[in-house]
Amino acid sequence: MCIAVPGKVVEIDGNEATVEFEGVERTVRIDFLDDVEVGDYVLNHVGQAIQVLPEEEAEERLKLFREYLDSYEEAAEQK
Repeated sequence: MCIAVPGKVVEIDGNEATVEFEGVERTVRIDFLDDVEVGDYVLNHVGQAIQVLPEEEAEERLKLFREYLDSYEEAAEQK
């Protein structure tokens, strides 16, 4: 299974961007995308931005991702 995670671009340096994921910053390649700007949300898969997302869609995906992680943690605590 592959998971792509949305994050917010906070800095751009050539073909790399610093992207913030839930408070954690990572370097992500942006070679495959045109016109990425600071403040955009990108969908990241293994260090490569694969899509620019509208803010509303990125926030909805992050909300679902948080809900999934919360339910996973709850299940792990019950074991």
